[in-house]
Amino acid sequence: MIEEKTICICGGGSLGSVIAGIAASGGYRVNILTRRPEKWGDEMTVIDPDGKIFAGHLNKVSDKAGEVIPESDIIFFCLPGTALYDELLKIKPHLSASAIVGSVFSSTGFFITGIDVLGEDARLFGFQRVPYISRLKDYGHSAYLLGYKKSLNIAYWNVSDAPLYTSLFEDMLHTRIVGLSHPLEAMLTNSNPILHPARLYTLFRDFNPEHPFVAPPLFYEDWTDESSEILMACDNEFQSLVKSIGIKQSVIPSLLDYYESVDAASLTRKIRSIVAFKGIYAPTKPTSDGMYVPDYDNRYFQEDIPLGMMLIKYMAQINHIPTPTIDMILHWYEGLTGKHLLSGAEIAESEDTAAIRCLNGPVITKLISTFNV
Repeated sequence: MIEEKTICICGGGSLGSVIAGIAASGGYRVNILTRRPEKWGDEMTVIDPDGKIFAGHLNKVSDKAGEVIPESDIIFFCLPGTALYDELLKIKPHLSASAIVGSVFSSTGFFITGIDVLGEDARLFGFQRVPYISRLKDYGHSAYLLGYKKSLNIAYWNVSDAPLYTSLFEDMLHTRIVGLSHPLEAMLTNSNPILHPARLYTLFRDFNPEHPFVAPPLFYEDWTDESSEILMACDNEFQSLVKSIGIKQSVIPSLLDYYESVDAASLTRKIRSIVAFKGIYAPTKPTSDGMYVPDYDNRYFQEDIPLGMMLIKYMAQINHIPTPTIDMILHWYEGLTGKHLLSGAEIAESEDTAAIRCLNGPVITKLISTFNV
């Protein structure tokens, strides 16, 4: 452990559980802010792909921010984007001036919502991609770390001692970490916000409720060339956006480069072969007669499209980048949900778009104005 710090993990899901167990096993003092503290034990155990066991004592577990936030130096959000605003409001009265607040991923508007709720002086951090692929084993007690990343990118806002925290997170998470120069480089990612929607579109576009699935399809192992083609088209539009902003491709490589592929077929083979992706099912739910239908309440639908993909669409629109494939997926999503997100190829002025807090124009303008300054 580099320096004695108290970390508060906000969220009791698989990622929060894995990070809590890894950090506690390394000697960090770990608090948990969760809605179900009664389900938690005093220790979290994590099992990695090689069977290595990380186990550590938890300092405090509570559903009351006032019991865990004031003493915490690092507040680490492991929450869906839909929960960010309310959780930030919950912790705000209890934050110390020196505390740093961050998220395991930034693609659903963490920096935007963080600045909006906590103010421009807030000390924020956010990862570009999630640190691990994870799964719960026994809620509140144990979890699986299914896959490490070769390296992680992290961005900061208003953190003068950022290198210290980058070294600390590297020690805590057992992963090489690269500090980025600006939050935009972490906010804009071609991971979940286009990876998941591209697959959802090809999986469920022609779904007929009268012909449900006999078994839930595998999200990655059953990946198709059509899914790869749609994903590559979305990524081409995304790459046009980041190039127009001035973000280097070394910071956000194309998905073909990231997955070491050259075309749709090789991308399909690569995605199907990733060990950490094995056994992950498409978001479905069982029917009363034992069949399966899409689960439109799943976070892939509720988070990655109306938050992650819509943030990319908004950034593309203000930078005058056309996004026909992304628009196609968003229009399909509108048909599923009845939400009014687009008017033709432009973001609609509607109650539905007004409710998407990451589409906060003044904060985004502030962030853009500080890029490369």
